[in-house]
Amino acid sequence: MITSYDIVKNLVRTEKGTMIEPNRKYLFLVARGANKVEIKKAVEQIYNVKVHDVNTMVVRGKLKRVRQQVGSTTPWKKAIVTLKEGQKIEVT
Repeated sequence: MITSYDIVKNLVRTEKGTMIEPNRKYLFLVARGANKVEIKKAVEQIYNVKVHDVNTMVVRGKLKRVRQQVGSTTPWKKAIVTLKEGQKIEVT
């Protein structure tokens, strides 16, 4: 059985992520196979808030090189979750 914590891995704390917080939008790292409905239910269950909208995108892995060996970082899926009016996630 997949849990909410398997779907929503963590809250992404980047410069871009903190700039959109005043608009009630939060950036999450989510499971690659999760859809918008599952992400919405998981965020509502974990953070006890009401979600208005969910936008998702897959971030491609970047090419990295260590000496002569070429590789890449793993691709990941991020979700921008918009909360309903008056809702807020307490970030510490």
